[in-house]
Amino acid sequence: MPYRHVPVMVDEVLHYLNCRPGGIYVDGTLGGAGHARRIIEQILPHGLFIGIDQDKDAIENAKEVLKPYSDRVNLFRANFISLPGILSQLGISAVDGILLDLGLSFHQLKESGRGFSFEGEEPLDMRMDIQVDQTAADLVNTLREADLEHILKTYGEERWAKRIARTIVWNRRHEEIRTTRQLAQIVCGAIPRAKKKNDRIHPATRTFMALRIAVNGELERLRYFLEDVVTQNDAAILKPRGHLCIISFHSLEDRMVKHRFRALEAGCVCPTRLPKCVCDQRPVMKTLTRKPIVPIPEEVARNPLSRSAKLRASEKIPYEK
Repeated sequence: MPYRHVPVMVDEVLHYLNCRPGGIYVDGTLGGAGHARRIIEQILPHGLFIGIDQDKDAIENAKEVLKPYSDRVNLFRANFISLPGILSQLGISAVDGILLDLGLSFHQLKESGRGFSFEGEEPLDMRMDIQVDQTAADLVNTLREADLEHILKTYGEERWAKRIARTIVWNRRHEEIRTTRQLAQIVCGAIPRAKKKNDRIHPATRTFMALRIAVNGELERLRYFLEDVVTQNDAAILKPRGHLCIISFHSLEDRMVKHRFRALEAGCVCPTRLPKCVCDQRPVMKTLTRKPIVPIPEEVARNPLSRSAKLRASEKIPYEK
C-alpha cells in the first residue's frame, strides 16, 4: 500500500529553513517524505540530507521516494532526539538546518491500522514506533483513574477528563477495552455535549490525542530536544546561522516551542530586580517568526489536515569569543 500524505506549508518551510546548495539538512520527522524531496532538490548537487523517523512505514516509503537521490541521502529509523548520535555516526559535527513536523501523517491516521483515529474499528495501539512495548490499550486498561484523568486533562486539555476517566474505569471492570470503537463509544457516553449533533469536533478527539501523546512521550521528547539536543551553546549541533523549523499541531507543543525560542533569544535568566546580569548567559538563537506561520486558506481547502498547523523558526546566533 502506498504511503499517502500531503506535507504542510512546503514553500514556507523551504523559505525559513534557508535551504542552500551544498548544505547539510535534517528532517527529523520524515512522514511521507514530501518535505524531504523538496529540501533535497534545493541542496543538490553537493548537499547532504539526513532523514529520521521512528515509524518503519515512513522509512520504507522514504527509501522508495528518495531513491533517485540515494547518494546524497542517509535515512535512520529513530526518534529525533537521537540526532546527536546519528551525526556522530556520520562524522558530522553540525548541520545547516533542522525540520520537525510534529503532526500525524495521513497514512498513520487512515491506513496504519494502529488506532490513531476513532473513525474505524482498529486495535487501540497508537504507537508510532511499534518496537515500544506500551500501547494505548495498556494505559486505558491498567492506569488508576486519577492517572487517566491527569493524562486527559494535561495532554488533551479535556474539560470532561474526570468524568471520562471514571467511565473508562467502570467499563473496563466489565470488559477489557481493546478497540478504537469501544473507547470512542465510552467517551461519547461520558460527555454530555456528545449528544449535540452540531459539535465541530468529535467528542473523542481530545481523549485520543491525549493517549497518543502519552504513549509516544511526545511532549517529553520535544522538551528534551529543545533544551538538551539543539541549543547547548557552543555544543549545539546547528551551525552558526543554522535554522531550526518546527511545525506543531497542538497548543501545548506550540506553547513549548514559543517559550523556548524566546528564552534562547533572551539569554539572561537573572531576576528583573537585579541591576545587572550576573548569570552570564548570552542569547543563543534569534527568532525568525514573531507570530506562528499558518497555512493559507487555499492550502487548508486542499488539505484539511493542515488547518491547525503552526510553523515557528529560529536561527543560531554566531558566537563571538
